[in-house]
Amino acid sequence: MTAEAVRTTAPERTLLIVDDDAPLRRRLVRAMEGRGFAVADAESVAEGVAAAASSPPAYAVVDMRLEDGNGLEVVDALRAARPDMRIVMLTGYGNIASAVTAVKRGAVDYLSKPADADQIADALLAEGERELPPPPAEPMSADRVRWEHIQRVFEQCERNVSETARRLKMHRRTLQRILNKHAPRG
Repeated sequence: MTAEAVRTTAPERTLLIVDDDAPLRRRLVRAMEGRGFAVADAESVAEGVAAAASSPPAYAVVDMRLEDGNGLEVVDALRAARPDMRIVMLTGYGNIASAVTAVKRGAVDYLSKPADADQIADALLAEGERELPPPPAEPMSADRVRWEHIQRVFEQCERNVSETARRLKMHRRTLQRILNKHAPRG
C-alpha cells in the first residue's frame, strides 16, 4: 500500500509543536497526546525547520515569536515540506497584521495565548471553511482600532520605525512610544 493510500484511508494524526516556552510546550504535548495525536516538539526556529525537513507532520502548532527568530520561518519550511499540512499559529502578541500575515503564509488559524488544548485541536481538525463567530458583545474601541492600524502599517514597512512614522505622518519618537505600549483594552 502506498503512502498516499495510507494517508487517505486512516487520518494521520502527527503533530509538531514549536514553542520556546518549555512549560507550556510540555503541557500542550501531553494534552494533544491525550487527544490522539503523535506529538513531536521543538523549541526554536532551527529545530522546527529541521523537524519539517526530516519528517513533516500532518499538523503543526507554531508560536509566532521564538527566541531565535520568527515562527513564520517555520511555517514556510513546513508548508514547503508538506503543502497539505494544517498549521495553527499561537502568539502572546496578537494583532490583526500578524494574523493576516500568518494566514497568507499558510496557517489555517491564528490563536492568542493562552489558548487551551480544545481550541487548538478544534482549529487543527476543522473541516473546510469555519463559520464566522457571532459579532462581539463589545467591539474594539477606537483606541484599539488605531493601535491595530499602526501595527499593520509597521508590519507592512517590515518593522522599520522611521518608514512607518513617515507613512503615518507622525513623529518617529511618538511612534516609538506607541509601539512600546501594550495594546489598549477593548
